[in-house]
Amino acid sequence: MPPGIARCASGRRHVSAGAPIGYFLARRFAGFVATLLVASIVVFTVLDVLPGNIAEVMLGESATPESVAALSAKLGLDRPALVRYGDWIEGLATGELGTSVAYDTPIAALVAERLVVTVPLALMAMALATALAFALGLLAAARHHRGGDVGVMATSQIGIAVPNFWFAILLIWLFAVKLHWVSAGFFPGWSGEEGGVGPALRALLLPAIALAVVQAGVLTRVVRSAVLDVMREDFVRTARAKGASPGRVMWGHVMRNAWVPVLTVMGLQFANLLTGTVVIENVFSLPGLGRLVFQAISNRDLVVVRNVVMLLAAMVVAINFAVDVLYVVIDPRLRARSAR
Repeated sequence: MPPGIARCASGRRHVSAGAPIGYFLARRFAGFVATLLVASIVVFTVLDVLPGNIAEVMLGESATPESVAALSAKLGLDRPALVRYGDWIEGLATGELGTSVAYDTPIAALVAERLVVTVPLALMAMALATALAFALGLLAAARHHRGGDVGVMATSQIGIAVPNFWFAILLIWLFAVKLHWVSAGFFPGWSGEEGGVGPALRALLLPAIALAVVQAGVLTRVVRSAVLDVMREDFVRTARAKGASPGRVMWGHVMRNAWVPVLTVMGLQFANLLTGTVVIENVFSLPGLGRLVFQAISNRDLVVVRNVVMLLAAMVVAINFAVDVLYVVIDPRLRARSAR
């Protein structure tokens, strides 16, 4: 008999909720691991196998045979590709990512230094985009087919159409060059004489706004559509007929059922924010993970590129897995479907 299914006193089978949900999460986790494995194979093949001798690629055409041979020995390129792949996966699991050729520094240390900029930047941008999108999306849904709805939709369309790097340049020109309210191109750090939480957040504010504008435009439309779809359901009309207040109807009934499509887009957007920092961090000269990738590509440091790209892929897949887990938590229908 399948796990989670047992016979009751009448002889009929009933389904216990715990085991099927556990099976659902285990299946999602297996998909998470399989996706990471496929991503690692693709990244390793593209950056380590297809270029041929990556030592020649990293050193350039003017490199001498002796220097190419020395770098090949340092990178272990004399070993079979499967052995190198296995060693790389083992290093990823243990945190031993190797040493950067350009910086002559352990890659794990480089990544750790840059994550303390990239992750707070993405979280700040996501918070700004979510707050703005929910405010505008709920306003548009409440004033459907009226002036407020039309204005919000037009504004969100402009936000979607504006490239974030161009908007970032406008923010620098206005607030840093003209008004001198903030300084662009400098990150003081989270501690130290010039740093601290306040100065660091101020340095990340303009980049976060530049990242949040496009995401807020997309999420506003999703919130509006999800809320309007749920507001047309029979249970919402029933709640209103029973005399429930508008606030209780909105937050107790509408938003609880509109969360699933909104959460899906939020998960994808946060993943896009993590990968989208490559451009914005270079515009603002922030020492984040995106700028590290750009510098590694410029320096032909393929070892750093390979590890950082894999880390970004792992973060995106992990976010999608977390969203799948949240589905089961917030939506009773999915729990019931898993039980069936």
